[in-house]
Amino acid sequence: MSRETHIPAKPTQARENTRVPLADGNKERTQGSGEPSRQGPQTSRNDVSDRTIVRLKTRPQFLAAAKGPAIRRGLVVVQGRDRRDDNSSVGAGFTATKKIGKAVVRNRAKRRLREAARLLLPLHGQSGWDYVFIARNETAVAPWSRLLDDVETALVRLARGETSRPNRSRSAKG
Repeated sequence: MSRETHIPAKPTQARENTRVPLADGNKERTQGSGEPSRQGPQTSRNDVSDRTIVRLKTRPQFLAAAKGPAIRRGLVVVQGRDRRDDNSSVGAGFTATKKIGKAVVRNRAKRRLREAARLLLPLHGQSGWDYVFIARNETAVAPWSRLLDDVETALVRLARGETSRPNRSRSAKG
């Protein structure tokens, strides 16, 4: 005689609505209305820009962007380059050196830069350009509003054609 009980692989009866609503659920919205709640700004992504943001992933892409103009701000360095192709997408790459901290700090800094770029590139990025965002020492811990301000300023200055790179044609004094 076996001590095992037979349990069928398929349930014998289909369950309806297995989700149990909470007592303090959203009373303004009827169950199953299908419409998302209206929170946050009500602008469509198409109103801002039709450009798509593509991630830069390979070393040659990062090196090509490094040859273009760069803007240094307190929390970020933004390098940019015009790809001069017919693709209207905006490229975005993110990096953090070991100088700013261990892996946890570097990853947090890059996550913050990715979010700032997601918010600001549709507004200030130029079609057909690649941008590389380089984290600096305080990127991971600085106030969010300051990081957004630094990224926005850098993108606007790049769009105007400014650069903060030193003039390399001068000879070093020594």
